[in-house]
Amino acid sequence: MLRALVPIAVSSISRFTQSSQAFLTVHPVMAATRRSSRLNGRAEGKPPAEAMPPPPPAPQSQLNKRKRKAAPDAGEVPQAQPATPPRKRTQPMQEPPPLTPTPSAVKVIAEAADGSNKARNATVTRLADPRTTNATLLSPETSRLVASRDIEAISPSKAPAARTTTQTLLQEACEHLIMVDARLKPLIEKNHCRVFSPEGLAERIDPFESLSSGIISQQVSGAAAKSIKAKFVALFDRDGATGRFPHPSEVAKCSIEKLRTAGLSQRKAEYIQGLAEKFAAGELSAQMLHDVPYDELVEKLIAVRGLGRWSVEMFACFGLKRMDVFSVGDLGVQRGMAAFVGRDVAKLKAKGGKWKYMSEQDMLDLSSKFAPYRSLFMWLMWRVEETDVSTME
Repeated sequence: MLRALVPIAVSSISRFTQSSQAFLTVHPVMAATRRSSRLNGRAEGKPPAEAMPPPPPAPQSQLNKRKRKAAPDAGEVPQAQPATPPRKRTQPMQEPPPLTPTPSAVKVIAEAADGSNKARNATVTRLADPRTTNATLLSPETSRLVASRDIEAISPSKAPAARTTTQTLLQEACEHLIMVDARLKPLIEKNHCRVFSPEGLAERIDPFESLSSGIISQQVSGAAAKSIKAKFVALFDRDGATGRFPHPSEVAKCSIEKLRTAGLSQRKAEYIQGLAEKFAAGELSAQMLHDVPYDELVEKLIAVRGLGRWSVEMFACFGLKRMDVFSVGDLGVQRGMAAFVGRDVAKLKAKGGKWKYMSEQDMLDLSSKFAPYRSLFMWLMWRVEETDVSTME
């Protein structure tokens, strides 16, 4: 009997399997739901999974690098932060160096306001020396003349064998420059240097006026410098002395506000008044400026507020008529020397920025062979570009 039931059971199971497969084919979603229910039921019977271990603590080095605000003590009252940060301490501003005058205003340095420095008697022959002052200086306060001795007043027994005079100084200088470099000959023949001529050396120079004019000329054109100087002189016109440059004592007593009405800046007014005080006090004098050696002259005048090295060099050359002055800081001289040695100054200028036609050392090396007449060489370098350079080759 059991053997008869086995085929029946196998047949029933086969039919049930076929019907289940057909049902899953027709209803896949329901089948998936039932499968999910079975899986969930199995999961509920399993023990819970172990908790994930905590992350390892950060290294101590990283903790030290973190910036944390320290917690205030229990009894400490936190202070409120200021609304604005404290001002930083700044160093006191240093006074800027004096401005450099423009070469176009050089003539004002040696030009008297009333024309009184024009030579009255150029036939007077005095001893001259290219390394010393050759100008006739006028004392700013007393109008006393300070100059080298007349050649006629020197005893023949004490007179030097080879004498350079105001009549021969320029000629000797030109001959020396041509002997050193023959290319300068056409430049010398075309340009007469009146500064060191007998007429120029006979002019009377007021050193206070000359130095004040140099300050007035700083960073302005020649025309502007003349206009300001005329207004400055007009401030002190009195007693029929129209056009006379004021004495140092007069300028020292004048207020800065009044000096500025002539068109001077605050600094220039202070500079000129300070210069006047030094002349009035006797720290500077025509006699001292005439007799002092060149290096000492530069040192004393640069110590005066408002007088830079360029101003002192131009005063020594055009005011004191010293023949061995050379300025490496003058752009016109630098440009002329570059053209003189054959450099293309137009190309150098086109580079823009701070112009540098020639290094200071090159300028000193080139000019040294023209000593002790470097003032004349410098004067000629201002005029190089007015002459065809090819004719000097």
